[in-house]
Amino acid sequence: MSGTLSGEKVRGGSFIIEDIGCERIVTPEDFTEEQRMIAQTTEDFVQTEIAPHDEEIEKLNYELTVEKLRKAGEIGLLGADVPEAYGGLGLDKVSTTLITEKLTQASSFALSVGAHVGIGTLPIVYFGNEQQKRKYLPALASGEKLAAYCLTEPSSGSDALGARTTAVLSEDGSHYVLNGTKQFITNAGFADVFIVYAKVNGTDFSTFIVERTMPGVSVGPEEKKMGIKGSSTCPLILEDVRVPAENLLWEVGKGHLIAFNILNIGRFKLAAGAVGASKDAIELAARYANERVQFGRPISSFPLIGKKLAEMNVRTFALESMVYRTAGLFDEGLADVGQGGGADNAGLQAAKAIAEYQLECSINKVFGSETLDFVVDEGVQIHGGYGFIQEYKIERMYRDSRINRIFEGTNEINRMLIPGTLVKRALKGELPLMQKAMGLQAELMELQSAGQWFEGVLEQEAHMLNMTKKIFLFVGAQAVQKYQTKLEQEQEVLSHLADIMISAFAMESALLRARKRIAKNGEDKERHAIAMATVFVHEEFGRIEAWAKEALAAMESGDTLRTQLSVLKKLTRRTQANVLGLKREIAARVIEAERYVV
Repeated sequence: MSGTLSGEKVRGGSFIIEDIGCERIVTPEDFTEEQRMIAQTTEDFVQTEIAPHDEEIEKLNYELTVEKLRKAGEIGLLGADVPEAYGGLGLDKVSTTLITEKLTQASSFALSVGAHVGIGTLPIVYFGNEQQKRKYLPALASGEKLAAYCLTEPSSGSDALGARTTAVLSEDGSHYVLNGTKQFITNAGFADVFIVYAKVNGTDFSTFIVERTMPGVSVGPEEKKMGIKGSSTCPLILEDVRVPAENLLWEVGKGHLIAFNILNIGRFKLAAGAVGASKDAIELAARYANERVQFGRPISSFPLIGKKLAEMNVRTFALESMVYRTAGLFDEGLADVGQGGGADNAGLQAAKAIAEYQLECSINKVFGSETLDFVVDEGVQIHGGYGFIQEYKIERMYRDSRINRIFEGTNEINRMLIPGTLVKRALKGELPLMQKAMGLQAELMELQSAGQWFEGVLEQEAHMLNMTKKIFLFVGAQAVQKYQTKLEQEQEVLSHLADIMISAFAMESALLRARKRIAKNGEDKERHAIAMATVFVHEEFGRIEAWAKEALAAMESGDTLRTQLSVLKKLTRRTQANVLGLKREIAARVIEAERYVV
């Protein structure tokens, strides 16, 4: 299985109103031998080339970082997303996701790689014309040249379209003159190629390929950061920079399509990195818990430490399931790009294919960054006072993880994008959201108050997932009816709706993966996966109920609220699973293995 789903393509955002079989999703259990070899090659590179120089890289040694980036290029790690025609490997998204996951053990170096291969190179891969691809991609794939992405400005962060950098076309049409300052640019200290966003004539948001050697290009001092200290982060200053007209990427005024779609890929890759970092933190914490003796026994033998390790493992299981499910969706969506319509139309095809799953990218980004923050925070707690000491890797991981909730659009911005994107797709007729919401009203009236009995494995959890989707439609319909065109101003309610969607995608991904494993190996051999899926669904469902109650109470009061809460009570009725007992079982396996266990 190469990562491509069979049958009709899955529409982005459809998971909240439709069900899907476990055979339709990609999971880590589907990796091919070639994909496993790619993952091993990446791990070997990190252990042999990066780990021995970790402390020196962390001190921001440009020369060493560039040397190692070029070595990564020599073995293909920088060209995984670049088509073979331009010197790359042209790998599928599952394979490139594996590379991203495995690189995270390289700490700050992983960020240097990620900025180069993702947001630095992909704009040219997807939106460059033939001349631009042939000029830049082979050198970027090999590491001969290194890239950076320049969107943020001192006065515009999440408000990307508020950028003030300008581009003015010369009278003879031969070049654009760029002026402005870009802020917090990863790899700026040593990058050769910059993807720069500027407004042509101060209005048309556009994208340019700018070279470091062009007169007027300069780089400011390194920022002194909380974490990711081994990565370069500087301002880029553009003073009357003459950029050849042929370095305009795609078309004037199309910069927002490039920026937002490349950010979607960046958000997804961030989540993939969070998978690897979470696994690393679990291994560090489990090993330390077995070694640390207090009151005459290893602290791993204390139930509260085991509970932490179990929860870290469960959330990472859900995240990993989401990430590779989404990688499969990307492989499906991008499979036909470049086939038909000619090379000039490839950018538009790529933009459309990437945009299809922008909602899932935001979901992965939010859940991934917050899962990693949870895991490393618990990792520090398990280490106790030693977790606060720089000698222990978990301390650095704690600091490094914090930027992920800000990178690639803050989690607050992404939470607003999730329901907003869904509604826009529905209004365009791409998803039958409104029809599903209207059909739900009659169904809610027929709901029985009595509880249901579920005897089959994960049957109740599947029912809870189904109820989660109904809760989203129920609360969402109330919000649309209450606020109508002013809904976007009710950010707290939208945030709760986003969280319900995030949980639904995570729950479904974990459940489908567990069911896929059961179908292959049988229930007896998959008790661990069943336990993790059960724990995750029950704990998320409790959060979903709380978010729904808060949102409803924000919109209504009195008898109307009481009526709505009675409906919600029917939707949330369940038999509580023994999650504490299941966590003890999960913890025992993690403690024994001293690593993330599936």
